[in-house]
Amino acid sequence: MHLRWRLNEVKRVKLIVAYDGTNYCGWQVQPNGISVAGTLNQHLSELLNEDIYVLGASRTDAGVHARGNVAVFDTEARMPADRISYALNARLPEDIRIQDSREVPPDFHPRFAKTRKTYEYKIWNRRFPEPCTRLYSLFYHWNLDVERMRRAAAYLVGTHDFTSFCTSKPEVTNHVRTIYSLEIDVQGETMEYGREICGNGVGMITVRICGNGFLYNMVRIIVGTLLKVGGGMMEPEEVQTILEAKDRSLAGDTAQAHGLTLVGIEYL
Repeated sequence: MHLRWRLNEVKRVKLIVAYDGTNYCGWQVQPNGISVAGTLNQHLSELLNEDIYVLGASRTDAGVHARGNVAVFDTEARMPADRISYALNARLPEDIRIQDSREVPPDFHPRFAKTRKTYEYKIWNRRFPEPCTRLYSLFYHWNLDVERMRRAAAYLVGTHDFTSFCTSKPEVTNHVRTIYSLEIDVQGETMEYGREICGNGVGMITVRICGNGFLYNMVRIIVGTLLKVGGGMMEPEEVQTILEAKDRSLAGDTAQAHGLTLVGIEYL
């Protein structure tokens, strides 16, 4: 970790970062791709005339979007923390924007603090794709039964071992997480002739999930499982069995990254 700790010389700045993840290899700096963190490091270093390295709360994958990721960095610059957002936005590419910048205590850590994270996954459920939604939602052709999906989702709310719903990482030994809420909303066509044009499906489905933390690919695997339930390939009650089995092979596929957005992180 590259955060500096020179007493009385350094201030810690917290950023709220929004970005379209389409053109990035993810949040984390990668050797062979452009990352969100790498882009922030570059422009902050140029702006403040010192080497800056941001530390993010959520290391989103390639193609995942965010409206409220959190990052911090240490700086010796005299620029007021609340002005950094304005100056940095004037330099950043259009698909990254700082929503807020402010000074925080020097011991504030965006990953280790107690938080409530909220993600949204969008599914465009129609006969044909919609070009205006293609970068931010998963296109799913077959009819989805949203009520079945909601029944299945109810089994995941609460504190559970989510081994069945994550991609294993050797360094992660605790798979217990708490989901506070898991809601599935539908926004159908507003035009009276929408269904005639778009055909089958219910429109835009939003899976909104809020929890105290998420394992690697956890949200996308949950969505992939709910798609199997909504498509009639799995019964809602099977989700509880999958949860208790702690076996990744029983759950659904990992849904594609571009439908996922980190909505925000609330520090408790």
